[in-house]
Amino acid sequence: MTAPTQLHPFSGLDLLSSAILLVDAKLVIRHANPAAENLFATSARQLVGRSLKKLVGEPPGLSAALDNALKNNWSYTGHNIQISFGEDSQLNIDCTVTPVDADGARLLLEVRPIDQQLKAAREEQLAQQQQANRELVRNLAHEIKNPLGGIRGSAQLLERELASEHLKEYTQVIIKEADRLQDLMQRLLSSHRTMQPALVNIHEILERVRRLIHAEYHGVRVRRDYDTSLPDITGDREQLIQAILNISRNAAQAMQGSGEIIFRTRAARQVTLAKKHYRLALELQVIDNGPGIAENIRDKIFYPLVSGRENGSGLGLTISQSFVQQHGGTIEVQSRPGYTCFSLMLPLARKNKPKEES
Repeated sequence: MTAPTQLHPFSGLDLLSSAILLVDAKLVIRHANPAAENLFATSARQLVGRSLKKLVGEPPGLSAALDNALKNNWSYTGHNIQISFGEDSQLNIDCTVTPVDADGARLLLEVRPIDQQLKAAREEQLAQQQQANRELVRNLAHEIKNPLGGIRGSAQLLERELASEHLKEYTQVIIKEADRLQDLMQRLLSSHRTMQPALVNIHEILERVRRLIHAEYHGVRVRRDYDTSLPDITGDREQLIQAILNISRNAAQAMQGSGEIIFRTRAARQVTLAKKHYRLALELQVIDNGPGIAENIRDKIFYPLVSGRENGSGLGLTISQSFVQQHGGTIEVQSRPGYTCFSLMLPLARKNKPKEES
């Protein structure tokens, strides 16, 4: 019979997405959960036993919250406190201090970065706005698609009645343009297709995209920077290929077929995606050294029909974002002249633990 696992007295705190520090009466850290490790970019081993004041200094709002909680034995929240840690790291936080009495711990600090809260709210608002835009464009695509079929069919019938080859050139223009618009409408509607999830290796997908870019843009070098220890993810292989290919193709076109693209994969810890907390996620970056995204469209680059190129359809990044969101992930972009980075965050597959024998 397998012996029961001894749980740490504070192990339940490790499941929380908020950064939690437990300190004793002398404000020495007794426990730090994984979210706190991630926030302060320091391991729990280095945090435990360290003075809280040495970690974050003595900002007035935090000192007042700590003093009130210790003296009056009540919870207190300090708002918009600026703390400094590490060499040059500064952060604005809200911090709730709660008196406790557990295994030597006297106070529990829940640290919530204001920047992250604002970012989460902004992401949610942006996602809702873009979803509304996509629905509008999708409905328009449906409305446009049907008349296009009638226009094309009428042009074909008219062409059969025309004796002059010169006049038939005009009907051919109508037919070809109708076909082009039909293709555009189909691309708008394709981003809503049902996912077909399975376990996939992200590096196999990146290698497929890499080969496609090399075949299409001979002057573009695609460099690998992979963390090969990453596990598989659950996703739709074709959707992920299309999402990454659209981003990479945009980069190659922006560089006019000559430059460098970097595919970088890393593990990200304690990440919240689409309001769900994940201990581990995949961070995929597509980086190029092109001219960058024009400032006037940078905030709208994922909107349908917004393009930085004269002949661009403005659908590639919209479709990429739609596919990433269907995977429960997020996509962001940072850009300046000579550097553009698209960052995709995707949940990693959770492996089922084998049942222990009794």
